[in-house]
Amino acid sequence: MKKYNIILLLFFITISLFSQEEKPAFKGGEWLRYKMSYSGFLRAGTAVLEVEETDLNGKKVFHTKGSGWTSGMIKWFFKVDDVYESYFDKNVVKPYLFKRKIDEGGYKKHTITKFNYNLGNAYVQDFIKQKDTTVNVLNAQDMLSAFYYLRNQDVKDMKKGEEIAIDIFMDSQIYPFKLRFLGKEVLKTTFGKVNTLIFRPLVQSGRVFKAQESVTIWITDDANKIPIKMSASLSVGSLRAELEEYKGLANTFGVD
Repeated sequence: MKKYNIILLLFFITISLFSQEEKPAFKGGEWLRYKMSYSGFLRAGTAVLEVEETDLNGKKVFHTKGSGWTSGMIKWFFKVDDVYESYFDKNVVKPYLFKRKIDEGGYKKHTITKFNYNLGNAYVQDFIKQKDTTVNVLNAQDMLSAFYYLRNQDVKDMKKGEEIAIDIFMDSQIYPFKLRFLGKEVLKTTFGKVNTLIFRPLVQSGRVFKAQESVTIWITDDANKIPIKMSASLSVGSLRAELEEYKGLANTFGVD
């Protein structure tokens, strides 16, 4: 898995970390845009996350799309153009269809995954390798539905050091993923002061990140629960993502 792909995965996963509680955390029409910076000053690219309501084979679903691309000087020597799409049930947040089309410095992947809950499997079409695969899957989420599934979890009583675990289906395999709660912080942003919850994904060290705990993510401590900042220490340099524009939120954005 390429470096940028791992970073986008970690970043996208945290969009929907948390709790629906009494109000829905998201709705159709939600749109978020982030600027990605390398080593604190050089703009590396942009990431966009959006949600719409639609129908899929007679079912009411959410269609979510995550896009990421490099820009500026970074694009000269490492071009990234990634698109992820998920169609999942509106009520129980289980994926029906997942699309992934990425191009990262010449590394390409184009797959479509269909989840069949009657048969308990996922059918994966790989258009680059021209190979189809069927994998037994029970309760795993795809890379985008995981965000919104986790967003329904109640974390209001979560204590520092506690973790949330989830299985994610990717590349015809199931990957365990954990997020550790670090506490709370009032974060200064371009929108003003924002109350946040801090989480740290546990990632494999050596290939991309300096250590297992090299990524930190700040989530708005309001009914929306959206990531507002991410910081990652890489083998060379660092990467930071910050929310720069939003619209269509389900709830008031908690800014002082």
